[in-house]
Amino acid sequence: MSASNGSGPGREAAVLAIDLGTTEVKVGLVSLDGRLLGLARAGYATDTDPTTGRAEQDSEAWWGAIGLAVRELVRAASGDVVAIGIDGHGPTLVAVDDAGRATHPAIIWQDTRATAEQAELAASTGLQGWSLAGLPAALWLERHEPAAAAATQWYLATWDFVAMRLTGLAATSLAAGQPFPDAATLDAAGVPGAKVPSAIGAGSVVGPLTGDAAAALGLRPGIPVVAGIVDAWASFHGGGMVRPGDAMDPGGSAGGFGVYWDRPLVVPGSFSTIAPLPGLYSVGGAMAATGRAVDWFRVEVLGGAATTATLIEEAGSIPAGADGAVFLPYLAGERSPLWDPSARGAFVGLALGHGRGHLTRAILEASAFAIRHVAESIVAAGAEVRTMRVCGGPA
Repeated sequence: MSASNGSGPGREAAVLAIDLGTTEVKVGLVSLDGRLLGLARAGYATDTDPTTGRAEQDSEAWWGAIGLAVRELVRAASGDVVAIGIDGHGPTLVAVDDAGRATHPAIIWQDTRATAEQAELAASTGLQGWSLAGLPAALWLERHEPAAAAATQWYLATWDFVAMRLTGLAATSLAAGQPFPDAATLDAAGVPGAKVPSAIGAGSVVGPLTGDAAAALGLRPGIPVVAGIVDAWASFHGGGMVRPGDAMDPGGSAGGFGVYWDRPLVVPGSFSTIAPLPGLYSVGGAMAATGRAVDWFRVEVLGGAATTATLIEEAGSIPAGADGAVFLPYLAGERSPLWDPSARGAFVGLALGHGRGHLTRAILEASAFAIRHVAESIVAAGAEVRTMRVCGGPA
């Protein structure tokens, strides 16, 4: 049986989960008791320019990849899709017209051109880091790409973009208690408040799957589409973080560290916000590229001469400390806890006796130390790490 057919006797109800990552979209069919019935994925490219800090993606490529992956999934997996859930990378800005079509390439979270705008908005709104979402990029677009800004009806997050393409409805999905500036505050700061859709709660229904979207994905129309959330918080849920002291590296291209605590903490360089679960606060930070560092080394430096599994096996034969080889993982600047877009990566301490196993080990150790770099100040501020989980490809 195919998930694209209507419901019927003997068909197991399932949720279609769409995870729009930085390098690929993963779609899964999940039973209502949490079993994975099927998984498919499709990738897309990032357009970068290190000299300007540009990092952009084609949101139409996202939509095409979602269609490919969902169609592959429903051909292979059995189940009746009763709801669609979404998460996505961020903070990323997707500027679209009233039909949900891009007016400018999506400005993804690796883009560093809006550093000045971020500082301005932090001063004018009182919000910091993640709480500003894609607003700094929106202010940058208003100033530097006036034609695209004039054509833009909505500024969306990645998960809100996917929801709009699925339902035809624009909304800003926010977790319970998540701070966000009102329209008047946005107008005063230079971002037209009318271009930011009304807020709805993450986990609520945005609307039904349209006929056109259903045809593109090979599904039946009318399936409820649920308002999404940033991928890191989705990973927290999926990893079973439910109590104070539960912590995680959500993996992905960036890497990061987050811990749930029973009260907000003031930690320079990290975020502290209400968690998606009642009575909890999420404290942590995301790096810029530690999750992609091994792939970068394998593809860009070694030319794809070895698989990731082979490199990790070789790294496992090298003693801790990589015989003195050290890697700084700042391949795309750094976010938490440095927040320095000009930071750059480096191998240090190289000697003739070092080989690719040593360098791979140094990269893996750098990722672990980057997590520690974020975690140390959070623990010093009063949080306690009682359990630690790792998720995603870097796990």
